[in-house]
Amino acid sequence: MEKSTILVVEDDADIQQLVSYNLIKSGFNVTCADSGEEALEILAAEEFSLIILDLMLPGKNGFEICALIRARENASQPPIIMLTAKSEEDDIVSGLSCGADDYVTKPFSPRVLIARIQAALRRKAETAPMESEDEQESLSIHSMVIHRGRHEVRVAGKAVHLTATEFTILEQLCSRPGWVYTRQQIIDTIRGYDYLITPRAVDVQIFGLRKKLGDAGSCIETVRGIGYRLKE
Repeated sequence: MEKSTILVVEDDADIQQLVSYNLIKSGFNVTCADSGEEALEILAAEEFSLIILDLMLPGKNGFEICALIRARENASQPPIIMLTAKSEEDDIVSGLSCGADDYVTKPFSPRVLIARIQAALRRKAETAPMESEDEQESLSIHSMVIHRGRHEVRVAGKAVHLTATEFTILEQLCSRPGWVYTRQQIIDTIRGYDYLITPRAVDVQIFGLRKKLGDAGSCIETVRGIGYRLKE
């Protein structure tokens, strides 16, 4: 089986070495970048299975780099895990809203980091193309076409780039139009039952999803005091 490739964007040499050592020990191929700008140059030439992105970087910070990666057109969109000393709720929400899939705070346990990476890669693999089920993997509703296998969303024929988290939320809502999902149900679907994420972070993800979907985003309705649903 081909090894997953991880891009580690971290300017602290000691932390970069610690993360790289544990990744290699766990069977991953690793490439390192000392700044966000260097990471963007590497990403222009290579594809990666996942990106670990520090928040406090020289030059553009992690928020800016994450947003630039998500804004790339016709490019792969690997999961992004932010690794940072900033642990306030506002920082976590900001990281998720700019396109990160997960957020690990320093100091961190290498075992927990590896577990988070493996979980993110599993979620990505669950949406990998399945040639024999191509038609069954498509879901059309309103002006949207969602292809689970290709991890692809088109609105009025135009491709819309979503993070793995945004895609999972949209797929969940579209699977049962009119059905109301609580914020906790959405959290459980995104992260699993043991993951700590606030309802506010779900609201941020919904806000970003609506914005990316344009006019189709109005089909995602807020049910006050409960959660969200997709208009029938």
